Amino acid sequence: MASPAIDTSPNRFKTDINPPYAYLGTVIPKDSSETRCRNVTLGCETLDRDYADYHKYKDYITPLGIKKIRLIAGWAKTEKRKGVYDFKWLDDIISDAVSRGLTPYILTCYGNPIYEGGGSPMLAGGMPVSKEAKDAWYKWIEALARRYAYAKPEWEMWNEPDISKNFSAEETVDINIRTAKIIKSVIPDAKISALTLARFDRMNRVKALLKGLHKADAFGLFEWISHHGYRYRPEEIEPELDALEAELRKYDARIKLRQSELGAPSRGRMGGALDKYDWSELTQAKWDVRRMMQDLGRGSQSSVFSISDMRYGSGDMIKIRNVKGLLESDENHNIVKIKKAYYAVQNLMATIDILSDRLPSSDIKFNAGDIHSKFLYKEAASGLKSAVLWLSGSVPSDSNALRYVDIEIKNAKFINPVWLDLISGRVYKIPPEDFILKDGNALFKKLPIYDSPVLVTEARLLKYGN
Repeated sequence: MASPAIDTSPNRFKTDINPPYAYLGTVIPKDSSETRCRNVTLGCETLDRDYADYHKYKDYITPLGIKKIRLIAGWAKTEKRKGVYDFKWLDDIISDAVSRGLTPYILTCYGNPIYEGGGSPMLAGGMPVSKEAKDAWYKWIEALARRYAYAKPEWEMWNEPDISKNFSAEETVDINIRTAKIIKSVIPDAKISALTLARFDRMNRVKALLKGLHKADAFGLFEWISHHGYRYRPEEIEPELDALEAELRKYDARIKLRQSELGAPSRGRMGGALDKYDWSELTQAKWDVRRMMQDLGRGSQSSVFSISDMRYGSGDMIKIRNVKGLLESDENHNIVKIKKAYYAVQNLMATIDILSDRLPSSDIKFNAGDIHSKFLYKEAASGLKSAVLWLSGSVPSDSNALRYVDIEIKNAKFINPVWLDLISGRVYKIPPEDFILKDGNALFKKLPIYDSPVLVTEARLLKYGN
């Protein structure tokens, strides 16, 4: 079965958005070898349970412009007989990824039922608890680190331990520390994410985990605290992340937050996080780009979950189909459609390098009359500024209705400003009568914004065509 070809035409993702500006063209996509940004990861999970097939979507990865992929290492898939490892399935994936210039971000989980007390290979299935299972886990971790040290991967600890009915802060801290120490013994400069939290409404658990790491003097093992946190309005998690960051700062000011798994479905009522909403390909694209821009705007690494739809097994938590993929797949994991969100992420990555230096968002002044998000950046080479803006007060909708606002950007020089719709990639000229430079500041009159990020930048920073 032939996979659909990637559309590179200017109309690859055309919407009914109609700003009162002249259309100039559509941003030109960049391959991952052409982008510099290393703060975005692409989800390639669930291959450990055969819910998707890497080899059927691998050719779609680098055209997105993303340089890292998140993989589940799959203890149970690798060790089916005690003490015997068959890494071929993962060898094939990681060697292919490395050949494409990608950095693997390896997630260490799940359990292995061949050992009594070894846990389950499913989401929320529980960690190894018996001495035999724990010893087997640590032997597997060492073998894993030795085998893939050549790929210079980044690492992440056990996925979402805080949603398991058998959650234990003490056990979670212990497996994080001991696993990280083994990886570091093999790869001393390994960069590792701790905890991989799903929930923030259980702050007592977060506090217990951070306190446990502090008590063990273990923060030095880790580069990041990774988190998820699915919300229908993607910005709703921000106060909880602020609280997590404040709690973390009590112990270690060096460690950063890393968003390692978030994305929206393209259809509602299909199972998994966020399924109780009538999603569309358009609202999925808006959600994904809003969350990514929010992460990057707060200085966090971001991710998009995931590259392909996933068909879960009957014993797992998701009972129907996880349609958070940027690509639609059939029952045999063949790629049958490229969704709008794929092109939206591609457009974001084609422009992300001009957002290299974050500036205070307070340097943008405006009142949208609604809840909104705003971020300001400077391109390192030229010093030119770019503003990212959107209405963030509600769940993404299928409406592209525009709101018009006046904004002021402090200490900004624009000669030929343009307005970019990030999800469609379409670039429009802001006419001279709609902006002025005054006292070193740039003022834009009646600038259109809506519930998806738009970028105000200088034309020469973008590559676009018709």
